[in-house]
Amino acid sequence: MIKKLFLTFALLATIFVAHAQPEKPGKNLIQLSGVVLTGDSLSPVPYTSLMIKNSNRGTVSDFFGFFSLVAQKGDEIEFKALGYKKTSYYIPDSLPEDRYSLIQVLIGDTITLKQAVIYPWPSREQFKQAFIDLKIPDDDLAHAQRNLALEEMREEMNKIEMDGSMNYKYALQQRQNRLYYAGQLPPNNLLNPIAWANFIEAWKRGDFKKKDDD
Repeated sequence: MIKKLFLTFALLATIFVAHAQPEKPGKNLIQLSGVVLTGDSLSPVPYTSLMIKNSNRGTVSDFFGFFSLVAQKGDEIEFKALGYKKTSYYIPDSLPEDRYSLIQVLIGDTITLKQAVIYPWPSREQFKQAFIDLKIPDDDLAHAQRNLALEEMREEMNKIEMDGSMNYKYALQQRQNRLYYAGQLPPNNLLNPIAWANFIEAWKRGDFKKKDDD
């Protein structure tokens, strides 16, 4: 009888110790890996911050949104990325394996700021005075009208010695002379008595002196 009671107490003590003994730390560890995508276009979200809540452990996804970290079953993983709403994921505590893959979707977060209008004047009075003193530059029409003023056109016309028609006639005359004497030497006016007579008459009239005075 005493022997049976002793065996019963020993069995109960063994069961109590087995339940009281903590589980091995590595039994709940899990390798969590996956990719972070956008909710609208399913594009990768690069450099997303992953933190295990209530701890100082975490990681950052790469350029393609891929991440991998070691966590425990039942942990809460927080996902944060610039321009997206913060979200969390709870790792199930009933996973049968020590590896788990995850596709986390982030929703875009649009922040609308109030309109800010920047003026170069510190007060309304200075703005009013600057507006009154403002000199609006001339447009293309005003420049064209000023360039086509009759008085300025007359002054420019008087400065021109030969107009377009005279230049055209002179060019045709030079071309005609070259064609007339093509294949032979042109005449030398040094031995032309008519040219010498015209030169002497022009000299007597003072044509060359007028040109020098001009």
